[in-house]
Amino acid sequence: MKPIYIYIITAALVVSAGCQKELDKDPIGLITPDQINATPTVNTITTTVDGSYQMLSSTLNLIGNWAWPEGTVIRPDFVIQDMASDDMQKKWAPDGDQPWMDEVSGFRFTANNAAFNGIWSFDYEGIAVTNQAISYLTNNELISSLSMNESLRNRCLGEAYFLRAFYYFDLVNNFGDVALVLKPLENFNEAYKVAIRVPATQVREQISADLAAAKPLLPAAKYSSNTERWRVSKGAVTALQAKIALYNKNWQEVISLVNELEASGFYSLNAHYFDNFSVAEEFTEDEVIFAYDHQSGKLPARGNGLSALLDWGFVAPTAGFINEFESNDPRLLYTVNSATKTVNKLLGSTNGTYKGNDDAPGNKIYIRFADVLLWKAEAYLETSNYPAAIAIINQIRQRARTTPAIDGSAVPAGTLPARNATSTNKDEIKGWLMHERRVELGFEGQRFHDLKRWGIAKQVLTAAGKNFQDKNYLYPIPQGEIDKTAGVITQNPGY
Repeated sequence: MKPIYIYIITAALVVSAGCQKELDKDPIGLITPDQINATPTVNTITTTVDGSYQMLSSTLNLIGNWAWPEGTVIRPDFVIQDMASDDMQKKWAPDGDQPWMDEVSGFRFTANNAAFNGIWSFDYEGIAVTNQAISYLTNNELISSLSMNESLRNRCLGEAYFLRAFYYFDLVNNFGDVALVLKPLENFNEAYKVAIRVPATQVREQISADLAAAKPLLPAAKYSSNTERWRVSKGAVTALQAKIALYNKNWQEVISLVNELEASGFYSLNAHYFDNFSVAEEFTEDEVIFAYDHQSGKLPARGNGLSALLDWGFVAPTAGFINEFESNDPRLLYTVNSATKTVNKLLGSTNGTYKGNDDAPGNKIYIRFADVLLWKAEAYLETSNYPAAIAIINQIRQRARTTPAIDGSAVPAGTLPARNATSTNKDEIKGWLMHERRVELGFEGQRFHDLKRWGIAKQVLTAAGKNFQDKNYLYPIPQGEIDKTAGVITQNPGY
């Protein structure tokens, strides 16, 4: 593969009249002026918005071609979130394949590790495309000349603002201070000027501003489009606002935003736990709020390439994760079946279907209602409303115990009993909450960030045999980015 230029720079230079094709080119994200569509059409604009989603997918080789050393064969968030936690290990049978994953898992990495270059690359590539979409959609003269339908314009702009916020939220949680690029860049001189880290507080302010801008632009409906239900919805915006409030420990804001989401009437816990993940239930169930819509047989490819990695032996549970489940909890086998070495939750099936299929249709879930409810439970806990916190925890447990076992049978009586509703022991209730998040949301990319924001990552991961250090609350800036800017982009402390 040709050398990747400063990723902030090259990604920011994407102009995406045909973004899905351009993402395959080297150097990544860079197109020459003669390739830029100087007279965009409505189709150009909507295609750019659609392309803004692409870097959230698990499709293989969106960037480069089998570029394992760059961490770009597949979006590596499952490595830096799940493998870094105490839930997931690299493979069922340990081997020397892709040692950079083992280095992340054991916290033996350096800033040259492929995982960090990978997630940085995917996120900034996504930001570049959203910036181009926003520049089109906020150009009133252009929109007027195209006679673009106002409701279509608003929806597209709301989607783009949300997606830019989503990418930056991922970056700031992983790296802290990052470069803030808010417009397409026309040349390398412009790009070098923005290749500098700004305080994480400033990035978070921009994230909140983007979400505030997105919210009134999207329709007050469960789906922004009934024919393309995968699009960002107003509910997704509200949920991400609530998650940001959670990470900022703004507990009353969490409660208020989750109340707003509940008042919409669009979301509820599915009666069956696995309906969240089943390919057959996609966009017909009631719980998933935001997911990337993987589809088979599309050109460009849109399938879930993680299913191929699962057939190569990647992604296995730790003993600690399995042992966390209470006896007969049906969520364990719906998540992972050790006997058959299948990760059902990620495949979207319970019988191994799609395993080995690099074009599988199983969606990648980012936000679902059970997660949101547990944010609210945590906010209630931190504001001393213990009965309300326990009630939500018990609501999650009730759905689990009333879900049939994976063989279709009813779970035994007494499984997952309700927690004591009269407890006023904050530490006890916090333990129940932590447990419920781990078993309910296992392998969904939540555990590592939970441990960090609870301030217990070092304690828990050291006990799990990992070499976690205080500096690891943030990952290192990819060393290549520092080198290519001659140190203008600085490194996080300790790396």
